[in-house]
Amino acid sequence: MEEKDWFESWFDSPYYHVLYQNRDHSEAEEFIEKLLAYLDPPGLSRVLDLACGKGRHSQVLARSGLDVLGADLSPASIEAAKELEMGNLHFFVHDMRKPLKAPLYNYVFNLFTSFGYFEDRIDNLRVVQAVANGLSDNGFFVIDFLNAEKSINQLIPEEALILDDVFFRIKRYFNGRQIVKEISFTEQGKDYRFEEKVQALTLEDFETLLSDHFRIEAVFGDYELSPFEKESSDRLILILRKKR
Repeated sequence: MEEKDWFESWFDSPYYHVLYQNRDHSEAEEFIEKLLAYLDPPGLSRVLDLACGKGRHSQVLARSGLDVLGADLSPASIEAAKELEMGNLHFFVHDMRKPLKAPLYNYVFNLFTSFGYFEDRIDNLRVVQAVANGLSDNGFFVIDFLNAEKSINQLIPEEALILDDVFFRIKRYFNGRQIVKEISFTEQGKDYRFEEKVQALTLEDFETLLSDHFRIEAVFGDYELSPFEKESSDRLILILRKKR
């Protein structure tokens, strides 16, 4: 039996949603509003929220009058997201490395560090190719990623927390290529261990990765859309336009 990638098992686990239950939804909403003010998309533009999770960003995009599809690899997340569906908001299970179904999108959003999960960097190219092929001419691709340099420098090696009576033990480290988070806990007498592994991609890495298909229109360093500073910015947010 083929072993699943870490993101297939962890993101589809109910404990993933327990650990991350306290995400700041107001921050997410404000970020989307600022992005849309910057991009100024026409009403009913066709939008893909790629790696949408349970759809918190997708919902905000749809409330802005856009035609939104949310896609995620996790069937459990998509099942939860479908409760949000309405006329201009729908969800489906999709592997971001696979080609996107027609018709073309005007905007693709990849938010909250939902890139660089793979062991083989060739998979990053597959994602970029799939997005480029799925975008209309001059379409936009927005990537919201962590600032790898700052994240590595400020890693918290160990942490413990209790959520919904589950005692999570967390270890973090940089293995020279990926930022790794090991998550372990015991529930109902059974020991669990999951990992999160994100490639430590820098702005220069993205410039190389994206150069064949996209040009960079802007680079921001936080959810307020402040300029990116390698040493101090919390995020690496790329606004990309598809090349003709």
